[in-house]
Amino acid sequence: MRNGGRVLVDNLIAQGCDRIFQVPGESFLAVLDALHDSPEIDVVTCRQEGGAAFMACADGALTGRPGVCFVTRGPGATNGCIGVHVAMQDSIPMLFFIGDVDRGMRDREGFQEVDFVAMFTPLAKLALRIDDAARIPEYIARAWNVATSGRPGPVVISLPEDMLCDVVEAVDRPKLERPVQDSDIVADLHVQDLIANARNPIAIVGGSQWDGDTGAEVAAFAEGFGLPLATAFRRQDAIPSDCPVYAGNLGYGPNPALVARVRDADLILALGARLGEATTDGYTLITPDHPGQTLVHVHPDPNELNRVYRTDVAICAEPVNFARGMTLPVSEASPAGAGAEAHEEWLAWSTPQPREGVTLDLGQCVLAMRERMNAASTIICNGAGNFSAWWHRYWRYGGYGTQLAPTAGAMGYGVPAAVAAALRCPDKTAVAVAGDGDFLMNGQELATAVQHGADLLVILVDNGGFGTIRMHQEREYPTRLSGTNLANPDFAALARAYGGWAETVETTEQFAPALDRALAEKGVRLLHLRTDIEIINPATTISAIRNR
Repeated sequence: MRNGGRVLVDNLIAQGCDRIFQVPGESFLAVLDALHDSPEIDVVTCRQEGGAAFMACADGALTGRPGVCFVTRGPGATNGCIGVHVAMQDSIPMLFFIGDVDRGMRDREGFQEVDFVAMFTPLAKLALRIDDAARIPEYIARAWNVATSGRPGPVVISLPEDMLCDVVEAVDRPKLERPVQDSDIVADLHVQDLIANARNPIAIVGGSQWDGDTGAEVAAFAEGFGLPLATAFRRQDAIPSDCPVYAGNLGYGPNPALVARVRDADLILALGARLGEATTDGYTLITPDHPGQTLVHVHPDPNELNRVYRTDVAICAEPVNFARGMTLPVSEASPAGAGAEAHEEWLAWSTPQPREGVTLDLGQCVLAMRERMNAASTIICNGAGNFSAWWHRYWRYGGYGTQLAPTAGAMGYGVPAAVAAALRCPDKTAVAVAGDGDFLMNGQELATAVQHGADLLVILVDNGGFGTIRMHQEREYPTRLSGTNLANPDFAALARAYGGWAETVETTEQFAPALDRALAEKGVRLLHLRTDIEIINPATTISAIRNR
């Protein structure tokens, strides 16, 4: 006989949960009490529910298991819903638990009451409420399975406070193994033939059910065909950047040479990718009907196939199993030179050249990081903002699990993601790259990092404004600034107040020595980079946009 809180924790442990991120609330005290006697689970106490949910997103991305987050009802759930949205758009497994009002209070608009199933159904892969404590094992097993199978995603579970206190007899469920979606050998042979006979084939990779083994298998078969491999938006770690056929990334600010390759392709292999708006430049780089192009779409979820794009060959399979089938002997007609040519184009595009007249050149800062930090043991975490463009273009990611960046374009993700990465991968260097507006949305999670002993580095790019919106504003309404300027604190002093080490950097020459000092420290380290908003991204300036 156990209460619902104890049953819930026992069944999370049974499924393999070893860490949860939470902001405490009175609505799930029974769960917190059970966690008191559960050393198998590390409880990370966060400062705001959005930060906690982002940490769970990042943890799920790194492990392939559901990241687990607990929040309280009403304000807690609404604060945390941003993480559910990101987990859905990023195809990340997550369990998002909400402590809810007592069952007897429902439908009276009680204190902080919300219909969470109705609220989260459009945001999540599945939204549930548990009313019977004896059925908790059933619900946890179902939620774990839904979160990890097919296209992974978040499952939201509402927990009435009184249900968690019920003492019941419950039968625990054993650990689940994710259902495996194999590829079909006939389909693989057909795709081999299509690639071998295509004039300009290209693959766009990264997304659902991806891991390091998948990246290695995909790289192996692509090298055999000489097939250029482009990564989908913010999936640059899907393939190690030293792969000899890696062609770079699509999304915002891509290499024009890569864009031309996609436009000229007669065969497009989408492997694990949804071909979303950012990857396809608003569904224009590859149109839903893609005339003159053959589209092969491989995805582990049948609901994604033919959902937006007319697909010539639809294969429901996990990317790794498809790739293994593609490593069979290939035709002598494979276009061996295309992948190597695309890789050379990317190498040139990703090599930063000094910008004239720029006091603090972020391209050279990224180059200094490349010279000092091992890409395979560095995890770059960023939220949204033009600052990220320098790292997306010039950093060379070291394979799966070295990039945490929301494809949903959410601000405030970088610092919480870096906290989760530092705790999950203490043998690697977690780096949060954040803009000034981006940082202040969840910068309070530096307190979480210090409290839990996380080692992480923050590169804070401060240009005194919401840079991305300023860029769009200058394009649409030149010189008419409204609502995009920011008055910022002394970020280095703020980091020190949290208990971290910090320096301010104002010139390119100051960056490398400051980085060396930061890397020699432990704990939270922050480099505050004061930049000029005129240098709005790696390719242009505010003046150029305004004058256009």
